[in-house]
Amino acid sequence: MRTAATYALFGLELSDAVRSRWMSFTAGIYALVFSAFVWLGLRESAVMGFTGLSRVVLNMANAVVLALPLVALVATNQAVVRARNSGLFELILSQPVRRSEWFASAVAARACVVLAPLAILPAGALVVGGLLDASDAPLFLVVARSIAVTSALAWAFLGIGFYISAVARLPERATILALLVWLVASSLHDFAIIGVLLQFRLPARAVFALAALNPAEAARVAILSAVDPDLSVLGPVGFWLANTLGAGRALLVGVGWPLVLGTLAMWRALRRVERSDLVG
Repeated sequence: MRTAATYALFGLELSDAVRSRWMSFTAGIYALVFSAFVWLGLRESAVMGFTGLSRVVLNMANAVVLALPLVALVATNQAVVRARNSGLFELILSQPVRRSEWFASAVAARACVVLAPLAILPAGALVVGGLLDASDAPLFLVVARSIAVTSALAWAFLGIGFYISAVARLPERATILALLVWLVASSLHDFAIIGVLLQFRLPARAVFALAALNPAEAARVAILSAVDPDLSVLGPVGFWLANTLGAGRALLVGVGWPLVLGTLAMWRALRRVERSDLVG
């Protein structure tokens, strides 16, 4: 009975997400980024020879790391606060349905909307790469790495978005908080680290720890370690990472920390939903 209720709520939330055209919006963003990198790779092939879809997939994942937090936050920051203010919770609470069941269905629906196009495009590149260039053996590992990193990053910001929506009392405040979180993750965090480095001489491990607190930076390092295992582009920090952590542990940090952060944020959002007054 409880499973049937969850499935019914999941269908309701997913149909609402599809009607709001979020599926088309996210798929369009990912397809545009992927097509742009394929086009650039084909243009360079006249001079250097086409380097295969592996680099295209890695470059696409690196670009998606910037756009994905915004997509996930915008897709989730209205989920709880809109249901509270529209009277949906008043209707749900009048039925034999638990709050946790609605929350699980809402999370699953938003995760499908954000993650499905993100997994389909690299998987399509894997199929196309096998047909066009069977010698591109590392393509499978590259696709698996990209999907793992971007999915973990999406989970982190899905959790943050749901927590923002559960805490905010007004939809406008939720939107502002989501934009502030995206700005901090995409640019302000980097400026803050640069400011700290200008004032203090920090060891490489401290710089990496400060940067990795931002799940987007942790994901970017994990993607970059596949393109450049020596991480020479990061200077002394990259030298320390390559010799201390290595590409494998950098991948573990890029996947593990966003998953932990997203799970913690989801748990806090669920606690808020279960304990707060959800009738606006």
